[in-house]
Amino acid sequence: MTHPPEAAAKIAGAPISWGVCEVPGWGYQMRPDRVLAEMGEVGLAATEFGPAGFLPDAPDRMAAVLARHHLTAVGGFTPLLLHRPEHDPLPEVERLLAGYAAAHAGTLVLSAVTGQHGYDSRPELDESGWRTLLTNLDRITDLAARHGVAAVLHPHVGTMVETGADVRRVLDGSAVRLCLDTGHLLIGGTDPAELTRQAPERIAHTHLKDVDLGLARQVRDGRRGYTEAVRAGMYRPLGTGDVDTPAIVGHLRAHGYAGWYVLEQDTILTEEPTGIGPVCDVHTSVEFLRKVLSGGGDG
Repeated sequence: MTHPPEAAAKIAGAPISWGVCEVPGWGYQMRPDRVLAEMGEVGLAATEFGPAGFLPDAPDRMAAVLARHHLTAVGGFTPLLLHRPEHDPLPEVERLLAGYAAAHAGTLVLSAVTGQHGYDSRPELDESGWRTLLTNLDRITDLAARHGVAAVLHPHVGTMVETGADVRRVLDGSAVRLCLDTGHLLIGGTDPAELTRQAPERIAHTHLKDVDLGLARQVRDGRRGYTEAVRAGMYRPLGTGDVDTPAIVGHLRAHGYAGWYVLEQDTILTEEPTGIGPVCDVHTSVEFLRKVLSGGGDG
């Protein structure tokens, strides 16, 4: 089946593809002006917000910065503590959503963080914790909808929703829709192509990355830490790893998916790139995805 090429306009970027991350000590953080300029140079239409401080907090200043680089705002990756009954995440979400309207951003990407730093380990969640987490997901979904924003849950390595069993519990126990992150799902033991076949109606946002499956299995089995594996190149440009991106995109589009395809290749830098830098991999992914969206398969 051939799809119209205008879907390519829904390709966005994420600052972490340039090594910009919210985790303390993650690595060298590139300057926003260079990252945003390079997003524009490879033809991306929009960006996720990135960590606090990457874009200006004031909505008018944020809009001006994005307009200067011919970009719009998708929304942002938002780590939240969702499983502890003594912690109410809604006030924080309410504050964030106030800025979404001014930025014309429509997608709140949630992750259920552990309360620890980083993504190299996580505690076990008991039944009470699961009830609290699932209830909070529905509360946030309803709150976001009242602001005209779609809340999606991002299964993520080292969070409370990582494994295939975790994902199934969220699907069965809440109404929240998912951010299909092709890399984190695969590392956590969920085949992202199979998930798009089983529950396409629950997918409202997509993070596309490719994966070196050998390194991913080492993380899954506990033989290598997540951060170490990212540093070793576990995430790859689209079309150069073990994720079946054409099948995933095909399943999504066959069920009417109209959301963003965010290119998000987690990267760790040790210093400011003196040559072309991370944008080279982003360009490879953009060209691959454009070919898939235009009906060119895996090229």
